Amino acid sequence: MTNAAWQERKANAFARGMGNIFPIYVERALNTEVWDVEGKRYLDFGAGIAVVNTGHSHPEIVAAVKEQVERFSHTCVMVNPYPSAVELAERINAIVPIENARTMFCSTGAEAVENAIKIARSKTGRPGVIAFSGGFHGRTNLCMGLTGKVIPYKKGFGPFTPEIYHAPFPAEYLGVSAEDSLHALEALFKYDIDPARVAAIIIEPVQGEGGFYPVPRGFIGQLRQLCDQHGIVLIVDEIQSGYGRTGTMFAVETEGVEPDLITLAKGIAGGYPIAAVSGKAEVMNAPDPGGLGGTYAASPLGCAAGLAVLDIIERESLCQRAAEIGERLQAGLHALSDKHPGHIGDIRGKGAMVAMELVHDGDATRPDAELTASLSKQASEAGLLIISCGVRANVIRILVPLTIPFEQLDEGLEILGQVFEACIKA
Repeated sequence: MTNAAWQERKANAFARGMGNIFPIYVERALNTEVWDVEGKRYLDFGAGIAVVNTGHSHPEIVAAVKEQVERFSHTCVMVNPYPSAVELAERINAIVPIENARTMFCSTGAEAVENAIKIARSKTGRPGVIAFSGGFHGRTNLCMGLTGKVIPYKKGFGPFTPEIYHAPFPAEYLGVSAEDSLHALEALFKYDIDPARVAAIIIEPVQGEGGFYPVPRGFIGQLRQLCDQHGIVLIVDEIQSGYGRTGTMFAVETEGVEPDLITLAKGIAGGYPIAAVSGKAEVMNAPDPGGLGGTYAASPLGCAAGLAVLDIIERESLCQRAAEIGERLQAGLHALSDKHPGHIGDIRGKGAMVAMELVHDGDATRPDAELTASLSKQASEAGLLIISCGVRANVIRILVPLTIPFEQLDEGLEILGQVFEACIKA
């Protein structure tokens, strides 16, 4: 069957709200390469939205999952635990930038965020939570409330969980400085919520869906001081930026700041559904036994894959490779910008989490969402999968697998350049 035929069947079977960016139906995938049901090859520059950092179907992950599924697929870790879950928690505790860490498992990134808020509220006995504009934390009701982007994530779905407040994220390209954000937080404390009623502040060290804006250097340290001053739990959401993506295991490491809690998902198991919250023992242990968990939490298949992922990241030096990939990507995008001045307003990123923001005539206040959409569509037709993001829908984000061969990275950049030129001439 063709892609078009499958898309028609999907339209008649799926709820309309669960759309898909590309009408391309995958038959198989290996590392960076994806083949559709019609046999066409693509380079995946989205990595399943930063999930397959270790590449599609890494043979070691496949072998680990096969071995596990032949033994058992589920018992429920809260009924009959198994060694792999304990081993994975121990290894995560050892790598997160938190002393004396503890970990709990769940199934999705949204669940990780929900549980982090639960834990913070349990620890502090407070209701309030502060998040940032442009942030994305998931699609559940609480997470939608935290998310700082209305369309498509919040439109028509309210009311949301109360006691959620937002401050402007410090995105210097958009004219918001770290000082602006800190002043806004102080204003929240004066006009909207007493800091003594705030349980947590949650932030992405590099915004994902919001547009790949990294926090300015030192800002998370300033949040740490503010949280310490008022007894607030600091949550760092590393669901998209973690697991080697930014050139260190976790993006917050470069800030030299110890968060109270950190949320993990996406790259944690190479495509198998498992997520986690890790944090300081005195914070993580606040909920009573039975207060945390889930039927599929710490899936045996996810744990097996998660252990293999950590082995691969260490042995293949994927953190260092992410930094090298980022340098090559940014160099390629700057060359593209030099060749076509005025269309790319900003190129930014941390490690292999790289983006370009498309604008009219080099003007940051004039986003070019039309060019962004056209570029993504035409690139897919040319065999390159790239996805957009940003509250203004004008950012192309690049999230290649950290295992990508450099010749395929260069091939993808060449396709991107050809398609970019065709789009601006159209």
